[in-house]
Amino acid sequence: MHGSEGKDALHSTPEDDPRPKLLPRVLGSLAIVGLMIGLMIGRLTTPEPLELQQVEPAADGLVVWFNNEPKLHGEHIDGTVALLFDAQGKAASGQLKVNAKDVNWRIRKTDAGLLLNLVAARPLRGEWSGAEVDGRWRLEIHLQEQ
Repeated sequence: MHGSEGKDALHSTPEDDPRPKLLPRVLGSLAIVGLMIGLMIGRLTTPEPLELQQVEPAADGLVVWFNNEPKLHGEHIDGTVALLFDAQGKAASGQLKVNAKDVNWRIRKTDAGLLLNLVAARPLRGEWSGAEVDGRWRLEIHLQEQ
């Protein structure tokens, strides 16, 4: 063959195939179905977010209820007790009595979660312990004067 001109369709360039190209459509459909199934599985396996449910005053401190066990970081800072929970919830505040003296508490939202501050006119020490009760997490905070 000495050229690209067509002589009775005997040349080196093949003719266009009149059949539709289905392979890209099949691969695209498989990718979309796989993405949708992956999103459904991911939605089913994500745990529910940790949430502060309730705060109750106790005889010598507070009882804080969560739906699951939160990550907790607690410190004694200049006579106050500060607890940081890796959870979601509403801001709240209140007052309780320890040894017939007032203690103010406040929960506020921060970037790291919820921060519980316990403040009194005199320095405080706190001890906390948690346990699972009836499918919820109960954190008991016991306060005493320093």
